[in-house]
Amino acid sequence: MRGIVLELPPEVCEALRIPVAEQEARLRRELAIRLYEKGLLSFGKARELAGLSKWEFHELLATEGVPRHYDLEELGADLQTLEDLQC
Repeated sequence: MRGIVLELPPEVCEALRIPVAEQEARLRRELAIRLYEKGLLSFGKARELAGLSKWEFHELLATEGVPRHYDLEELGADLQTLEDLQC
C-alpha cells in the first residue's frame, strides 16, 4: 500500500489561522471536501480521508454548501437497504 506524505513549509503552517493542535485534522477535512467536490474522490473515500462518519461528512458537505453526488447505483443500494430493513 502506498501513501502520500505532504510536507508544508514551516512558514505556511505558521500562517494558517488554525490552532496547531487542529491543523492536521482540519487540513484533512478541507482536502476531503475539495477532492469530493471535484469528483476526484468518492463520498466514502473522502469521508475516510476526513476521518468522519458518513453522517458527519454529509453534514460537513451541507455546511460547506457542497452538493452530494448521488447516482443511480447509490439509489439502488439505498433502496435495497430499505427493502432489507422492512423484512
